[in-house]
Amino acid sequence: MPVVEEAQITKLLAKYKNVGATRKDVVDVVSSYRSLTYTLQKFVFNDGSSKELFKLHGTIPVVYKSNTYYIPICIWLMDTHPQNAPMCFVQPTPTMQIKVSMYVDHNGKVYLPYLHDWQPHTSDLLSLIQVMILTFGDHPPVYSKPKEQVAAPYPTNSFMPQPGGPGSGNSYLPYPTGGGGGAGSNFPPYPTSSNFGPYPPYPPAGGAGGAPNASGYPPYMNFPQPGGAYGGSGGYNPATSNASSTGTITEEHIKASLISAVEDKLRRRIQEKVNQYQAEIDTLNRTKQELVEGSAKIDAIISRLQREEVELKKNISILHDKEQELQKSLDALENAEAIDPDEAVTTTAPLYRQLLNAYADEAATEDAIYYLGEGLRGGVIDLEAFLKHVRTLSRKQFILRATMQKCRQKAGLAG
Repeated sequence: MPVVEEAQITKLLAKYKNVGATRKDVVDVVSSYRSLTYTLQKFVFNDGSSKELFKLHGTIPVVYKSNTYYIPICIWLMDTHPQNAPMCFVQPTPTMQIKVSMYVDHNGKVYLPYLHDWQPHTSDLLSLIQVMILTFGDHPPVYSKPKEQVAAPYPTNSFMPQPGGPGSGNSYLPYPTGGGGGAGSNFPPYPTSSNFGPYPPYPPAGGAGGAPNASGYPPYMNFPQPGGAYGGSGGYNPATSNASSTGTITEEHIKASLISAVEDKLRRRIQEKVNQYQAEIDTLNRTKQELVEGSAKIDAIISRLQREEVELKKNISILHDKEQELQKSLDALENAEAIDPDEAVTTTAPLYRQLLNAYADEAATEDAIYYLGEGLRGGVIDLEAFLKHVRTLSRKQFILRATMQKCRQKAGLAG
């Protein structure tokens, strides 16, 4: 891929969280499928919010009953890609109608196990497109509308491939150049013109035959109809059946052929509606299951919040009680009379009084020794006076400490 195009993709992905991984994913796809292009568009979510997302759109080749068709799709990448799975849609042209199934709903949204089980580190867009191609080959997501329901001739810039053959313009939507699934892929390679030859001719509305219009395209792309093959009612045809052994066509034969054709058409329509409603029911069941699971989660969160609320109220009550106790203590201290420090410390026995006095004297002696040292250092007293007083105080301190030790032993206190 040209460096300019990679730079353009990087510019469009500027607001994405994982630019490098997303760019590699996109480059792999557009390098393999040149029929896919990209842009940045606003996507509106179900809740009404919108966000500019990266969009891949175009066609992918799908083989159905040995014929290759191009299915128009678009893939929206979330801004957290590849952490979250992309959103895929089938985009039918005016001549197409969505065939609802377990893989595509009536809005064209694609549901695949690969999307449901998306893994950020192992899943990628190229494998997703391969899964879509294989799935749509077994379950076509669109089919052509009856000719009378088409509002206008098929547009010349449509997604449909041109018939094969010389001068047919097979380069209109070339097959992917990547050669299928690529190295390490678990999916078979995609069909190319070398596998299946030129594009199959498209039958006109109502059955085989018919010439293409002036633009070289067939009147419209006849996608496989539900419950039958291309075009035609599939019922009784009086023009081709043998009316009788004599070859005479009577009114009874014509009436029987019309009844058969109407029955077959009604049967297909009914089957189509049944499939559509069944797919919608499956979608609603999935939505119901998600809502039930969400309701259970919400109930659990509400229960937890209620428990936390009860605990919080209990803690608030305790704090109020503590606050009242502190306020009472503050009031008592403010109203109390001044306390004499000497009277604040009292003893209950003579032994404890002796211990207290010895402790006070020892602390005073230690302070005196300290200040004598400071006086010597400052030159207030000389060395001889310092040594004399320190010797006297040290002897007194030793006696006081011995007295305290003896009092502790007598009082049974810890040494």
